[in-house]
Amino acid sequence: MKIALIGYGKMGHAVEEVIGESTAHEVVSISYKNSKEKLDKEGIKKADVAIDFTSPEIVVGTIQEVLRLGTNMVVGTTGWYDDLSKVKTLVKKYKGGLIYGQNFSIGANIFFQVVGFASKLFSKFGNYDVAGLEIHHTGKKDSPSGTAKKLASIIMENFPKKKVLETGRLDRHIKDDEFHFASLRAGRNFGFHEIIFDSSADEIKLAHSAHSRRGFAEGAVLAAEYIKGKKGWHSVDEVFVEGVK
Repeated sequence: MKIALIGYGKMGHAVEEVIGESTAHEVVSISYKNSKEKLDKEGIKKADVAIDFTSPEIVVGTIQEVLRLGTNMVVGTTGWYDDLSKVKTLVKKYKGGLIYGQNFSIGANIFFQVVGFASKLFSKFGNYDVAGLEIHHTGKKDSPSGTAKKLASIIMENFPKKKVLETGRLDRHIKDDEFHFASLRAGRNFGFHEIIFDSSADEIKLAHSAHSRRGFAEGAVLAAEYIKGKKGWHSVDEVFVEGVK
């Protein structure tokens, strides 16, 4: 499969490394090697799939340009989800294929399923409460992380008592229906997410900690394999749900 990389920061390099270890895939284009470069439209036209790890400030415009070229996309950039409806319209307009996700890590996506199952169980017992914590490196541009928002949506879907996501500072008692997810930014942490179920009897913690960017890169390549030749709007959840059947 021919792959175009859009964005050549740390994640772009990690994806390139994973592709370089494969005999089935090759990188045919790299856009934005530096801030002065433009989108490599001619190279992207030659690709089966483009993988985007850029920034929320430019990603929607990039999506429009790539879909216009007729190339399917994997969007690993986070922090742009207020524009989901706009991007869905673009996918339909250009009859393209796009897959996105808050986290492409294989382990994290299995973690999502574990958290969903646990939330269903604990919600049956009224004495349990639930909260979340995430930690990322100082270069992380969005807070809370896309993964934190994904976890929050999973918990609120499966823990009926929690109906409102609260991510800010609390100078008051938290309400029973609020789910508090705290964020920290410090050091070089690749990504740590923890869900805490607490009661007067005990405490259970579920956590996922990324050791490097490799897991995200491997998941992005899996997503590229999945979206190749497909049309329409897709979530990375589909890759892992189908993978465990």
